Amino acid sequence: MDLKKVNAPVNTETYDRNAIDAPTENIYEAISVIARRAEQINTEIRKELIDKLEEFATYNDSLEEIFENKEQIEVSKFYEKLPKPHALAVQEWLNDKIYYRNTEEEEDTQE
Repeated sequence: MDLKKVNAPVNTETYDRNAIDAPTENIYEAISVIARRAEQINTEIRKELIDKLEEFATYNDSLEEIFENKEQIEVSKFYEKLPKPHALAVQEWLNDKIYYRNTEEEEDTQE
């Protein structure tokens, strides 16, 4: 995921309920899919952030080093300014970028 090219809103935004539940015809199912995708996005962002911060990790206990590491501060500020994972997931959902399937419907057709 390229976080620099994301166009999801940073602030809270109201969405049309009908647009959210249109693919599944069930608002609860749509919210469940979006929530699962938000968890995946959060995990990806957290892993990426930890990997980048590890590059700046120093293993001595010098207080001067902690306050003078401007690169680490810039990386942290970049990730703080990103849209929240749920906003990214809703944006992906509305742009039909999330693949989902209902396993209960598949079981019914196999019987």
